[in-house]
Amino acid sequence: MSVAACGAGDTGGTGTAASGGAVAGGRSGLGGIAPSSGGLSNAGGAGNAGGTWSGGTGGTANTGGTPNTGGAASGGSPNTGGTATGGLSGTGGGVSGTGGIGGNAGRNFQYIFVIAMENHDAASIYGNTMDAPYINNQLVPNYAIADNFVDELPSLASEPHYLWMEAGTNAFADHTFTTDNDPSAANSTNDTNHVVTQINNVGGGLSWLSYQEGIDATSGTCPIASSGFYQPKHNPFIFFQDVSGAPPSKINTYCTDHHRPLSALSGDLMTKNVASYNFITPDQCHDMHGQTGCPDKNTIRAGDTWLSTNLPPVIQFAGANAGVIFITWDEGASTTLVPFIAVGPTVKVKHTSSVLYDHSSLVKSLDEMLGLPVLQRVVGANDFADLFTVGAFP
Repeated sequence: MSVAACGAGDTGGTGTAASGGAVAGGRSGLGGIAPSSGGLSNAGGAGNAGGTWSGGTGGTANTGGTPNTGGAASGGSPNTGGTATGGLSGTGGGVSGTGGIGGNAGRNFQYIFVIAMENHDAASIYGNTMDAPYINNQLVPNYAIADNFVDELPSLASEPHYLWMEAGTNAFADHTFTTDNDPSAANSTNDTNHVVTQINNVGGGLSWLSYQEGIDATSGTCPIASSGFYQPKHNPFIFFQDVSGAPPSKINTYCTDHHRPLSALSGDLMTKNVASYNFITPDQCHDMHGQTGCPDKNTIRAGDTWLSTNLPPVIQFAGANAGVIFITWDEGASTTLVPFIAVGPTVKVKHTSSVLYDHSSLVKSLDEMLGLPVLQRVVGANDFADLFTVGAFP
């Protein structure tokens, strides 16, 4: 597969589904790193004292089951306003019947955390010990990375990439996302074929939460409005009307119930009150994006420092509770290869995977790990099995 290297923009671009790719070798192992010492902070969580974790392959994945047929969750009727302009053509929808119906029993992974970072090429992160010492000295030697993770929308801005992380596309029957605009009647979709609605529909003990740094009264308890260093374009769920309402509303109850400020994460980890699926977005000063007014202009260093402060307690929790952490970047800066890091007790140690991945791989893997039917849009993508020890995935 060939792709054109270019930066992010607001118009045009075509998406490509992940397919093919050779499986890289690498040694497997269970190891892990000890979280850094220190107490958990209410402002986002500093490192918690802990130790190394042991491995384990857990139980067997669910098989069989009936497909999820979608359907809207509470929080508003379908939107009737707004037409899509420009952008990509739709890539289909619906769900396939692969995989079993979700629930906690029988799943190898009880807790999944996705942390979304921004706007850097793999080459600018991997090996950059000057600006990213935590990533390169703590994460890379102990866990798994991907060196063939491709930006599926190389000419588009951030927001379409985040929609892709949730639904396997940015192009829906009622709207194609090509800009970084906040959610609105015209910039949202009534499509129900996306991961968190699959979770909501299947029940069985599955749950989801979005932890967003910087949300406040201005952004709304359903944070659809920009505020300070918080930007809705990095929060995929609020663009779906079955989450945020039709039109999207700052006070939508269902949306509010599934959004928390990042400052709540440390307490939720201590009380085991996190969800089966947790999506974490640092603000623009900490996600390697940068914004006027951020104290550190070195965006890579700022993001690496944020990870070194906030990730250790999540690693400790994942190690003790059959969890996994995926650190993904939305897009590159000058190439189409972006970093991707998998962290957890059953992730291969010091492993570099050359399997072809993109954000469709994330969606497919989430569905498989949660025991959900795989969305039809991403059936052809490669999942993350190569990042895990034998028998650990899904």
